[in-house]
Amino acid sequence: MDRDAKLARLLEHPAIWRGRSAAHPRGLPSGFAALDAYLPGEGWPRTGLIEILVSRFGSGELHLLLPALAALTRARCARWCVWVAPPLMPFAPALAAQGIALDRVAVVGGARPLWALEQALGSGACDVALAWARQPKAREIRRLQLAAERGRTLGVLFRPRRAAREASAAVLRLSLQPIGAGVRITLLKGRGATRGAVDLLRPGWPV
Repeated sequence: MDRDAKLARLLEHPAIWRGRSAAHPRGLPSGFAALDAYLPGEGWPRTGLIEILVSRFGSGELHLLLPALAALTRARCARWCVWVAPPLMPFAPALAAQGIALDRVAVVGGARPLWALEQALGSGACDVALAWARQPKAREIRRLQLAAERGRTLGVLFRPRRAAREASAAVLRLSLQPIGAGVRITLLKGRGATRGAVDLLRPGWPV
């Protein structure tokens, strides 16, 4: 491998920041064109930890990710999609109806959800790992971000919206608020992200 090829490969690593002028890697489409227009790389990051802050668990936060989860689980050579300590047990027929390949989904319980999430993120066996946590510490979030980079995995941490003012090592932070037949998403943090809010209206969105 020549020097230029080695440099190009090094610069692709998610731990390296190349400045605001650098192009973002192509993201994973969210399935919502209006949201993709706000996100760096026009989609979810493929590697790293993102936080989605909600007023209460079960208020539509998972619906936001279903198109991406379907794409990941049905991709050629798909790795695992791991759910850690979901507040409600996922309903398999509903997931299948959304296009998610159930044979690529694993649900993990237990008393140490953040530890389990860290192991999933860093294992290299997952494309995405999701978890719900009420009061993670800043050092725990930092460990999750590093594990996601190490495993080249997308990590999603759902947290209460009151955490919006707290510092976080996550690469992307969104606040989600139900509005009528959809949700309002406010972008709180993201390298190169367009700050502001976007409303996503979708029939059947849980409220």
